[in-house]
Amino acid sequence: MLCYKLLILSLDESQSMTEIVPEISIILPVYNAKEYLVRSLTAFESVQPKNFELIVVDDRSSDDSPEFAQRYADVVLRMEKNSGPAQARNRGTRASRGPILLFLDADVRIYPDTIAKVLSVFHKDPGISAVFGSYDSVPPEKNFFSQYKNLHHHYVHQKGNSDAKTFWAGCGAVRKADFNEVGGFSAEFANPSIEDVELGYKFIEKGKSIKLLKDLEVTHLKKWTLFSLLKADILYRAIPWTLLALKKGLPRDLNFQLSDRISGIAASFLFLSLFFLWIWPLAGLFVLLLAALLLFLNRELYIFFARKKGVAFTLCAIPYHWFYYLYSTLTFVIVTMVYLIKDTFKKSIKSY
Repeated sequence: MLCYKLLILSLDESQSMTEIVPEISIILPVYNAKEYLVRSLTAFESVQPKNFELIVVDDRSSDDSPEFAQRYADVVLRMEKNSGPAQARNRGTRASRGPILLFLDADVRIYPDTIAKVLSVFHKDPGISAVFGSYDSVPPEKNFFSQYKNLHHHYVHQKGNSDAKTFWAGCGAVRKADFNEVGGFSAEFANPSIEDVELGYKFIEKGKSIKLLKDLEVTHLKKWTLFSLLKADILYRAIPWTLLALKKGLPRDLNFQLSDRISGIAASFLFLSLFFLWIWPLAGLFVLLLAALLLFLNRELYIFFARKKGVAFTLCAIPYHWFYYLYSTLTFVIVTMVYLIKDTFKKSIKSY
């Protein structure tokens, strides 16, 4: 790591650095993440090459995250008010000096060769504007929901198209010039949401190339519970993602593959059939047919679960996965209906 004097800066403060320009600037937004920083920041001690700068942007934490970050970061910035990771990343970008920006979440731990892999891709192909990776398949948290969420994310990214139509900021890098050209992360997102997905849309609209690197992996340290998982999936993913898709269309990438869309419809009808089962026994036939369809469409994922965690885990993961399809599809339908009703109302008002 480049040896800079550690500073805590406000938004209205400036910095002056005359050292060698780093090859890459790492931007890490933080909000009350001390429990993760203890493990994530220490990983930078073994990273190669060392010609990078680490910029931590504290989003007005109430714990001692910024104080702890000073031990490892080259620069620690503090936001004037809690604004969300999108704005924090933009702030870190403005303070950066490297031509490549690597965005990392505070709850991920990189590998010693993570930076080398990112730089290698950009050096070999000047036409690439952005790259991103995935979580690895060995999450440290052992409870069911942490294992399920992490392994599902890992599987989806490992099966995704290398020529990506989206972006992920958990471990994603961009050329700074291209990032600035599209305007950075949108200020519309005040919570951890789909600001990275929206950035990917802007890159694609500008004709820029995004690559999904299957061998670029990081360890996810977060502990998930049922409540935190549902909250994140519905409030911070499904709802804003639906609104974005209604405006710009659905990409056939990652979670939006055709099989996922069919699975969402099948899961919805399966749960509907279960509801009618007690008054209409024939609904049981539909339940069996829809269950068979879901098992077939997602067989590779379930085989992956079984290989990684065993049969018992897989038998628990399957019904939850179907439940995931249900609430994601219902959210999409409800948000779409509300959006169309509002749009129709606005058009009727204008016609008068």
